[in-house]
Amino acid sequence: MPFALLSVYNKEGITNFAKELHSLGYNLIGTSSTAKEIRKENIPIQEVSEFTGFSELIGGRVKTLHPKIFAGILARRDKKEDLEELKKNNIPLIDIVVCNLYPFSDVIKKEDTTLEIALENIDIGGVSLLRAGAKNFPHVLVVCDPLDYEEVIKRIKENSVDIEFRKKLAIKAFSYTSYYDQAITKYLSNQFSDNMEIVLKKEMDLRYGENPQQKAVYYLLPHQKLPWTKIHGKELSYNNLLDIDSAWRLILEFSNTACAIIKHNNPCGVAEGENGKEAFLKAFDGDPVSAYGGIIACNFIVDEDCANEMSKHFFEVIIAKGYTEKALNILNKKKNLRLLISNEDSNKNPWEIRSLTYGFLVQDYNDILFTEYEVKTSHKPDEKDLEELLFALKVVKHTKSNAIVVSKNKQTIGIGAGQMNRVNAVKIALEQAGEKAKSAYLASDAFFPFPDSIELAGKYGIKAIIQPAGSIRDPEVIQKAEELGIILVMIPQRHFRH
Repeated sequence: MPFALLSVYNKEGITNFAKELHSLGYNLIGTSSTAKEIRKENIPIQEVSEFTGFSELIGGRVKTLHPKIFAGILARRDKKEDLEELKKNNIPLIDIVVCNLYPFSDVIKKEDTTLEIALENIDIGGVSLLRAGAKNFPHVLVVCDPLDYEEVIKRIKENSVDIEFRKKLAIKAFSYTSYYDQAITKYLSNQFSDNMEIVLKKEMDLRYGENPQQKAVYYLLPHQKLPWTKIHGKELSYNNLLDIDSAWRLILEFSNTACAIIKHNNPCGVAEGENGKEAFLKAFDGDPVSAYGGIIACNFIVDEDCANEMSKHFFEVIIAKGYTEKALNILNKKKNLRLLISNEDSNKNPWEIRSLTYGFLVQDYNDILFTEYEVKTSHKPDEKDLEELLFALKVVKHTKSNAIVVSKNKQTIGIGAGQMNRVNAVKIALEQAGEKAKSAYLASDAFFPFPDSIELAGKYGIKAIIQPAGSIRDPEVIQKAEELGIILVMIPQRHFRH
């Protein structure tokens, strides 16, 4: 009977997979925690320590690193001398290696992770198993992704495990370990390494790119899941994917019920509400003209009332935490509307990477809204003022520079985006807000180089402004705000977005 080795941290689907392998005649070998999980369903499996005759050592750090394991994986089935050596040492062939790794990237994201904890979550044996199985892919099937379990079983049953399929899984395994090593290198060096290799897997072909004359493909990292599930509508476009990403990154800033509408990577309406319907209506009212054909993001489950309002207008995509059955009955009637449900367990890319004509730019995410704030005027904000300023700041952080957001009652009423000078961005946002700008709040993604923007805000009756500090003319800006009776709050973090 053939042997299959199972050693997984992520035990999603492993029991059913093991059951299928057993029914197909495989002897199962597993590390202690994997074997324990599989035995819950009374599936026979031999622990690695029983198989090798050697107990796990030094607190489990050494489990699978044994000649009986690696010789069984690495032996070349078409080399007589390899097979004779195995027979001489009573080592069976291991034909399938099923392995995924300690979640190093997830662990280091936690604020309380120490170096000791991080080091304990660096997988050694698992990486070695994957590389051994992948190296010998002409003879061994290496499986590192639970999403592949179903196809592996299907192909074994159909006797269609060909060399191309083996190679495909081997490439995925090498990509997985490469990405894993990069994450460790980045963490330990606390900086970007001198060399960077990024391996991607094709997720889907796209009809075209940003424009019809451009070809395009959507890739993910080897072990990455889609951040959403499409449950209705036609295929997503290149531009849809860009806007969905912008919309969801923005909506994740909010813990209260919130809705955002995005067009061309910029918000045209964002709002918080007591419920989903109110949040959507406020966001839509922020700029109903620009909202046409936009992308909606909701950090809540869309219900019937909210869906009724959404269905009155044309949108390209809605991404939400979910939909009630009645909401789906309403929205499914719109054939061209794509409905997505966000996947909470998706891992984001470790860095932001931008392509240049020559080379790439790599940076950390802009995850810090602000570390501290300082009120620069004698007019002081109360708690409500600070909440309103915080709302506007969250939105302007996700608006293309130069960016200005005017809001009131946690609803955007004017947005000036992508302007070449800041005073024009202020002018656009205030003109859009109109009379609503009186007693409203204004956020800027960077400092004001001159006090002219403050003068303009004063003419429209803006109550309070939040902006990054850093201009040599900050004193003039502060003085102008003081003269006009505008509350001025400064923060150290800038929020350019290009």
